Amino acid sequence: MTKETLFTMNTAFRGTYNIYGYHYGMGDHEACIVGAMRGNEYQQLYICSLLSQKLANLEAHGHILPGKSIMIIPSLNYSAMNASHKFWLSDDTDINREFPGNPTGTATSRIAHAILEIVREYRYGIQFPSFYLQGRYIPHVRMMQTGHESTNLANLFGLPYVITSDIRSFDTTTLNYNWQMAGTEAFSIYSGGTERINQHDAEIAVSSVLRFLSRMGIIHYNCQGGYMPMVMQEEEMLSIKADDAGFFHQIVGTNEEVHRGQKLADIIDPMDGRIVSEVIAPTDGIIFFVQEQPMIYQNVVIYKMIKKLHL
Repeated sequence: MTKETLFTMNTAFRGTYNIYGYHYGMGDHEACIVGAMRGNEYQQLYICSLLSQKLANLEAHGHILPGKSIMIIPSLNYSAMNASHKFWLSDDTDINREFPGNPTGTATSRIAHAILEIVREYRYGIQFPSFYLQGRYIPHVRMMQTGHESTNLANLFGLPYVITSDIRSFDTTTLNYNWQMAGTEAFSIYSGGTERINQHDAEIAVSSVLRFLSRMGIIHYNCQGGYMPMVMQEEEMLSIKADDAGFFHQIVGTNEEVHRGQKLADIIDPMDGRIVSEVIAPTDGIIFFVQEQPMIYQNVVIYKMIKKLHL
């Protein structure tokens, strides 16, 4: 393993700020893996640390194929993480809304530009982003429908689901979109959470990446076959919203099969403890996402369901 400084700049109060890349193997730029971009993405950073250990061990035993190299960038925003802040400290900007970046722009725009110029040289790009809804979800691969996406390659991670989504206006400023537009086969791996470390889901994410790298002929690694993924569009999922505000008492969790009319949760009045509403499954399906805040607000999404296909 070799450590490289990919980007450096002087900051007003924290001295020199460096972003590091960790290289495994030598040769063609095959795969680049990017971890935490936000200060609350502890799960994403943890996955990169586990993956670094695995790749270092594979490299030490000669299991990275000759002429192949892999780079991990664990974090782009560790200063925010050190301060328990989600976004960039000085101006509260989100690095993953700054791509393709500007070399003479703000700090986060300069970071985005510098990193994209480096990572676009890799054949495959893997990012560990955080989910746009706060809660637990089934680990999956997510891809934007840019016209450059390959669900066939995404299947090789062996995760249960490959989710595709239409491009929204702000998506054009994300790493995944710009990576794809630069010619890299880019994938986003969602690993079950963000602010809390989930060991089980982290190991699933690490195994999925090693499985992909093995199947693409970059490493020698004996891995289990994983899942035969279901490919679906995000728009096909059913969102279940809260009818009332209050304490959220979850009854059914992620990856559980439910039936129409089944109770999923209770919403409880925080003052007198009454159940003010019951959350009922509107159809048969599998719970894909569940929020994990103790108190919820009216009309927020608390569950996402994959509707069961009736043949």
